[in-house]
Amino acid sequence: MREVEEAGRTLGRKVVAVKAENEREFDGAFTRIVQAGAGALVVCGSPSFTSESRTLVALAARHNIPAIYDVRDYVAAGGLISYSASFTGAYRQAGVYAGRILKGAQPSELPVLQPTAFELVINQFAAF
Repeated sequence: MREVEEAGRTLGRKVVAVKAENEREFDGAFTRIVQAGAGALVVCGSPSFTSESRTLVALAARHNIPAIYDVRDYVAAGGLISYSASFTGAYRQAGVYAGRILKGAQPSELPVLQPTAFELVINQFAAF
């Protein structure tokens, strides 16, 4: 969050953090977002949010707030844009690690890897 706020200051934008822990809190969160005069929304967080992707996408559309999401499921649900590490690449690497372990490698000896492939997904229909 600190990095996001710093980036906002650099761009001359105010960053307002709004938290919602479950679907019951979404309406209140969007009320605060609208009251703050937000010009855009970044949705990131938890798998429970992803399971409610249609609800979050609908709320962003209802309040006419352009949003970027942390996984492509939101774009599939009608959201505008997502940016995230490639899950395909992560699953592939997990398979490579599993193979190495099955061949005798010690898990503690395997390096921790950072993602190297990222996906930017834009919903052309939501953009217009």
